[in-house]
Amino acid sequence: MLAIRSDQEIQDFARGCTFMGTGGGGDPRDGIAWLKAARDEGKEIAWVNHTEIQDDVWTVCPFLMGSIAPLTEETKKKMQRLGLTKDAYKSIQAESVRLLEEYMDVKVGAIVAIELGGSNTPGAVAAASRLGIPAVDGDYTGRAIPEIPQTTPYLNDLPLWPISSVDKYGNLAVIKESTGYEMAERIGKFIAAASFGLAGQAGFLFKGSDMKRVVIPGTLTKCLEIGRSIRESREAGRDPVKEIIKELDGWLLFEGEVSKKEWEDKEGYYWGTHTITGLDDFKEAEFKIWFKNENHVSWLNGKPYVTSPDMLIVVNRETGEPLANFDIVEGQHVAVIGLRAVEQFRSPKGIDILGPRHFGYEIDYTPIETLVKQ
Repeated sequence: MLAIRSDQEIQDFARGCTFMGTGGGGDPRDGIAWLKAARDEGKEIAWVNHTEIQDDVWTVCPFLMGSIAPLTEETKKKMQRLGLTKDAYKSIQAESVRLLEEYMDVKVGAIVAIELGGSNTPGAVAAASRLGIPAVDGDYTGRAIPEIPQTTPYLNDLPLWPISSVDKYGNLAVIKESTGYEMAERIGKFIAAASFGLAGQAGFLFKGSDMKRVVIPGTLTKCLEIGRSIRESREAGRDPVKEIIKELDGWLLFEGEVSKKEWEDKEGYYWGTHTITGLDDFKEAEFKIWFKNENHVSWLNGKPYVTSPDMLIVVNRETGEPLANFDIVEGQHVAVIGLRAVEQFRSPKGIDILGPRHFGYEIDYTPIETLVKQ
């Protein structure tokens, strides 16, 4: 078991989760707040190796569903009219697990994070601590993703539903059945959109034997190590960007200034494009990244470049601090780091659900290691 207790450990963990969130995965400030609140109430923040979970134990995956787009003043006024003003729960993820337990008449014995991201992963770990059960050192994606089918259970034909849903204002719902993953995603997204933000939802109710078959192991510990490495490099006066690229066997794809940001809140997702004008070794060049919550397609000087399922990670050029897409603003100096996807998502089925053509771009997926050599 690995436990984290200090503010620094919590911040390192959230930083690493944000890095692996590829621009999405929620707000790390929320993730940090949830973990600190649980710890300050005497809860243990910890995770265990997936092999420690017994085969007959029920496991479940709590996650956040909805848009991370900023709220407009008009939306805030509408929320006031609908009575969406007061938080009802300390953890909507934990409450979604309790609702699913009640609906299915089972007792959950372990929590698995759906993805890696600044709030979704800490939220799952905090939920486990509040429920008094272990979190598993692993997740179902190895990065952050906008759509539930972009997970290893989908790749292995395991069921997603039933899904419980709890928003922070106290509205509860259960998706009993669905015609498929994409429809379950659509229903869940519309439920979350009704309260103009995020809902805590729980699904992927599996026995431990199935969880072990599809989990990507060791990713929570990896996030903690990434967050710690960025901080320690910075404190030691080393270049945190170069250090983390070397540590993760990644690539520096671009450096420059964010010269343009375009975004919209569309269909419950945060869509947009960042344009980065090159500096230093990339002077006179231009890099564009298209995101749907997370970063998925890039262009170098107008030509298609690195795409999902491989990872596009934007960080502050000086500090190495990873940037969620809603925190990126024009004028920032950033670096773009590329990492290989986990191998499950480089399969034909993985590319079909997470590659550029899935997002509507007539671009064939080319592995990042091939592109950077060119």
